Amino acid sequence: MDQNLVVRALSALAHESRLAIFRALVVAGPNGLAAGEISQRLGLTPSSLSFHLKDLSHAELVRARQDGRFIFYSANFDAMNGLVGFLTENCCAGAACAASDSPLCCGDQA
Repeated sequence: MDQNLVVRALSALAHESRLAIFRALVVAGPNGLAAGEISQRLGLTPSSLSFHLKDLSHAELVRARQDGRFIFYSANFDAMNGLVGFLTENCCAGAACAASDSPLCCGDQA
């Protein structure tokens, strides 16, 4: 994973609201959630949600798709797994360890 992208992803996740949004999208799975549903679940105003989603999108952690008049957002599981892989690639000085045995997220199976 590109180191600049890693920095953008970690920076985006280093905010309480963006972390909550990302976690909600991970729980929602590959189908994601409509913007209004995210706003309602997390108690964020639409303008605040839009601001945070822009940062997460810029970091390539979320994807948007339009369905009719609604925009659905979903976690980018490839980027998430890439970030975790980057953070753990040199774990335990290259010896086998629990971090390297972690299964990929369900998003990769979709």
